[in-house]
Amino acid sequence: MFAERIKELRLSLGLNQVQFGRKLFVTKQCISNWENGNIQPSIDMLIKIAETFSVNTDYLLGLSSKYTLDTEGLTNEQILHIRNIIDDLKKLQKKQTD
Repeated sequence: MFAERIKELRLSLGLNQVQFGRKLFVTKQCISNWENGNIQPSIDMLIKIAETFSVNTDYLLGLSSKYTLDTEGLTNEQILHIRNIIDDLKKLQKKQTD
């Protein structure tokens, strides 16, 4: 599951493997190995990935299907605005699939 999630995350951010690796201070080959399931990151790197891209480790490991957002430092009003955007996107998606 990690291989799928890491690739999904990279693509959702519009990054190639080189760019993604630069953010984490690892090589393209390392990213490729993760995405192909050849190797797993260390626990320290897993935490670094989660922190860098504002996801939790459970999401990366496939233990949770929910993508959580780091809202630390935002006001309640800003968080409410983000929730409204998410709700609107969900409604739009539902209309498109109906």
